[in-house]
Amino acid sequence: MPRAKNRVASRAKRKKLLKMTAGYYGKRANCISIAKDSFLRSGVYAYAHRKQNKRNFRSLWIMRINAATRQYGVSYGKFISGLKAKGIELDRKALAHLALHEPDAFKKLIDTIAA
Repeated sequence: MPRAKNRVASRAKRKKLLKMTAGYYGKRANCISIAKDSFLRSGVYAYAHRKQNKRNFRSLWIMRINAATRQYGVSYGKFISGLKAKGIELDRKALAHLALHEPDAFKKLIDTIAA
């Protein structure tokens, strides 16, 4: 009697892999062994860039806050230290939102730092 190799499960595993790599260029999209390598490497990049994304956003928020504070003659560092001294606990994401979308509220923050 021939040995059963469970072709259904292995075929399904390969089909799942090829579905994940659909849209890749060349053999990366349709050759199982190359597609597997590409897919695993893409996962490594995705993991690393999820971490990098957080750094990039924090950098963007700091740039926006700095640009907004410079309009009023205050540096970013003085602004942040002034907020801490006054006990105002707003994170950089919220400050960047205020600087970009609600300049009047941001101006009030600048005034409280100066006072």
